Amino acid sequence: MADRLASFGLSAAMRLAAAVRRHGLRDPRPARAVATAIHDWFGGDLSCVRVSVDGAPAGEAGVSDAGTPVSFGGTLSDGRDFQVTLRAPGPFPAGIEAEFPLLAEAVRGTLEQEDSAALADAAAARAAVLESAVERLRNEAAVVDTLHTVGRRLTAQLEIDVLVQEATDAATTATGAAFGAFFYNLINEYGESYTLYTLSGVPRAAFENFPMPRNTEVFAQTFDGIGTVRSADIRKDPRYGHNKPHYGMPEGHLPVCSYLAVPVIAPTTGEVLGGFFFGHDQPGRFDERGEYLAEGIAGYAAIALENARFFARERTMASELARAMLPKVPEIAGLRIVSRYRPAALGSKVGGDWFDVIELAGGRTAFVIGDVVGRGVTAAAIMGQVRTAIRSCALLDLPPSDVLRTVSQLIGATPEASFVTCFYAVHDPAAGTLTYANAGHLPAVLLGADGATEQIGEALAMPLGVGQEFPQEQCAFPVGARLVLYTDGLIESHTRDLTEGIEVLLGKLAGLASSTDVEGTCDEVISSLTGGRHDDDVALLYVHYEA
Repeated sequence: MADRLASFGLSAAMRLAAAVRRHGLRDPRPARAVATAIHDWFGGDLSCVRVSVDGAPAGEAGVSDAGTPVSFGGTLSDGRDFQVTLRAPGPFPAGIEAEFPLLAEAVRGTLEQEDSAALADAAAARAAVLESAVERLRNEAAVVDTLHTVGRRLTAQLEIDVLVQEATDAATTATGAAFGAFFYNLINEYGESYTLYTLSGVPRAAFENFPMPRNTEVFAQTFDGIGTVRSADIRKDPRYGHNKPHYGMPEGHLPVCSYLAVPVIAPTTGEVLGGFFFGHDQPGRFDERGEYLAEGIAGYAAIALENARFFARERTMASELARAMLPKVPEIAGLRIVSRYRPAALGSKVGGDWFDVIELAGGRTAFVIGDVVGRGVTAAAIMGQVRTAIRSCALLDLPPSDVLRTVSQLIGATPEASFVTCFYAVHDPAAGTLTYANAGHLPAVLLGADGATEQIGEALAMPLGVGQEFPQEQCAFPVGARLVLYTDGLIESHTRDLTEGIEVLLGKLAGLASSTDVEGTCDEVISSLTGGRHDDDVALLYVHYEA
């Protein structure tokens, strides 16, 4: 079915009605005028149009009787009935009958010669107004949809470098700029502010040889957060070209005629986080719609930047807190100990993983690894309390089961603490044994000199803060034996579960028995299992009883 028939609706019906009446005014045979106007308006989509009055043929256009018929009609003021029959080569679109009452009224007026040029012009004008309103609504909907899509993507992004690039790309495209830049401020570890920038539409080399924009009269309104600047030709702006040494754009700078700049202001503090700058070498390229879109994207970018900065601060604080609480592994005669801690590389916050190595009386050594349920500063703080409690109980020379039971009671009385998993083991070189208890943590791995692996301590008890009894077990740990303790961030990912991850880990650990570079091998195990992108903390403790 051709376009005019397939897209027939209210607006089209109004224009067709006006055409019917105009034809009727020019033709002394109104029935033929009706048929001709309808047939011509559809541009050949119809095979035939016939008009009848009281059942008698009155006018027609087109000669083929083939195709599907559809009819509408009404009653003239003198009581006679009229009918208009349309035929098309294929089926009519669904819902077309809804617009026939409007056409029927136009046909009735034409057949009775009651129309006038004024009525025809009014109908055409009404149709034009309707079309204009529809087009305006479509444009507004497109703007809202664009902002919604961009805003949802930006506010979900927590990595600042990715965020600012996506914002710059989106705003450059939305405004129709030839190129765009986003200059934004960050705070370093010493509390000092520094400025970075990202580009869209041109390679970074286009600006590498130019200094950062200064707070001149042109840039001040953006960098001071005063408001948007939109210029059809910035070179004609009275504020342009007054600052030495360049007095305008430096030599070799990309040509900028049309100019649009929008400040990015933090919604909570009012701080100017940066500014968007867009340019085009032709005049008058930025309009109100582009300005509105740029301001909308700047608003979303400000929210996203605040979120990302808050995330970065909290993540850094939690990471530093967790690192500060990790022990310095002591050097113990006869033991080769390698420890690794990797804070979460992805995700919203750092977790509460930790390990510890505690020297006990009689040449014994306690090895501990654990994981606080939760994320962020709270988890790191609870981790510090649990680690201290375990170390205190261990130095009292309590057996593993009593250490975990005592700490579990303390956690149950600690505000904001839910539960903690922990594996606690004591090596006694005199007896050649390893005595251990496990509070809901992943099983430890024993490695033989031949590379054979054995899991120990699996599912012995519930986590600390939940469990009440923590049975302990003992196994041989002779010279040459190795022990590996780890947290779930090492083996679990979005692409595999814990069971599968443990199987992969056991295969990787076999290489430790023959490795001459244990430190490097431990790093390689972590890298191969996580791919360098882990969304949870990773802790690993490797112990080799050498002599």
